[in-house]
Amino acid sequence: MKYADMTVRELEEVLRTEKARYAEYKSMGLNYDMTRGKPSLEQLALSDKMMNAEYFNGGRTYSGTDCRNYGGLEGIPEIRELFASIFGVPPSQVIAGGNSSLNIMYDLVSAFMLLGTGKGALPWTAQTDRLLSGEISFICPVPGYDRHFAITERLGIKMINVDISEDGPDMDRIEKLVKSDAGIKGMWSVPKYSNPTGVVYSDEVIERLARMKCAADDFRIFWDDAYSVHMLEGEPAKQKNLINACAEAGNPDRAYVFASTSKMTYPGAGVAAVASSASNIEWLKHIYTIQTIGPNKINQLVHANFLKDYDNLIIHMKKHADIMRPKFQCVADVLKEELGDSGVLSWSEPKGGYFISADTVYGCASQVVAMSRECGVLFTKAGSTYPYGKDPENKNIRIAPSLPPVEELRTAIHVFAVCVKICSAEILLAKKQK
Repeated sequence: MKYADMTVRELEEVLRTEKARYAEYKSMGLNYDMTRGKPSLEQLALSDKMMNAEYFNGGRTYSGTDCRNYGGLEGIPEIRELFASIFGVPPSQVIAGGNSSLNIMYDLVSAFMLLGTGKGALPWTAQTDRLLSGEISFICPVPGYDRHFAITERLGIKMINVDISEDGPDMDRIEKLVKSDAGIKGMWSVPKYSNPTGVVYSDEVIERLARMKCAADDFRIFWDDAYSVHMLEGEPAKQKNLINACAEAGNPDRAYVFASTSKMTYPGAGVAAVASSASNIEWLKHIYTIQTIGPNKINQLVHANFLKDYDNLIIHMKKHADIMRPKFQCVADVLKEELGDSGVLSWSEPKGGYFISADTVYGCASQVVAMSRECGVLFTKAGSTYPYGKDPENKNIRIAPSLPPVEELRTAIHVFAVCVKICSAEILLAKKQK
């Protein structure tokens, strides 16, 4: 029965029942952490063989380059070829760096602020007095990735929320915004198995992003393809190549695409890479020449030798999928069992990625997260999936099911469901008693 159709007495009975369950869970001393999308110990073990001496190969690439020494600003050829197969571009349009794609993104936004985007463009910070709004802005599809938003907030860039639907962000609104405001310089995106919704941007959305008219000639799309090969079953979702689409639309320098092996091998010791137009990559190498002598080529070498090529990578990622799939299914099963007919929660059922996005119907996300925490079940802070940590409807909660074992996860989601029931029933009861 939908909670909205319940009488006062029925809602009071829900509260008595669910508060008793909550007290029982609270007495159990639970300690389950689902705040981040961390691979489980079982997933990490899939890459332990990478530490074997055979993958080190004496520290030398197939061309004989000694990875133990200086040099190799763009990354070793083997790892650039692997990422090129993921990005769908020539290896010459790829730079492989350290372990964090987020680090590359932060550096790139900082460089644009201080140095401009290349080809004589003024630094973004030098343009504010020429803009009608007087400020630099980024488009932020929501709900989205909190660490993206933290970068732009830290650097003083205004963020503009744009809703995301089943095929990607609201393109009518985006096109209108970028056409009229030269202060809008960029856009964050997680285009495949999006964080946290699991949305896969449609080809139509990608084509529109590539060809849209922008008031700012130096508008850039930050395309965080973190989950490109992180399907839960079958093969990765097919998706139009943004870099190629931008080139075909006459905007070759618009897109920067990022990825890393963080959730393929070891999150704390992976390899990250960026791809873009040939011109952008040359500009970025010019920046890196001053910034670094070179990346950790030994780590790149063992990764390249372990993952080998795209086909072998997909075989490896299917092993990850076999571990992840039961966890996503567990969450879906418990939510349907507990809340399926209640009308108080909606949630995504993604085909890949690391997260499930849940929306409380009665705007009680912060209360649900707080109650869950008191019971020993930790979620990312409510509001984190929106710029400035402010969810205007206080509804969205990101569920990260990867780390706990299935039995612990099942208990954690039961706790979550109980908290949703209590908070929703209290809100409805208060309305009915007015």
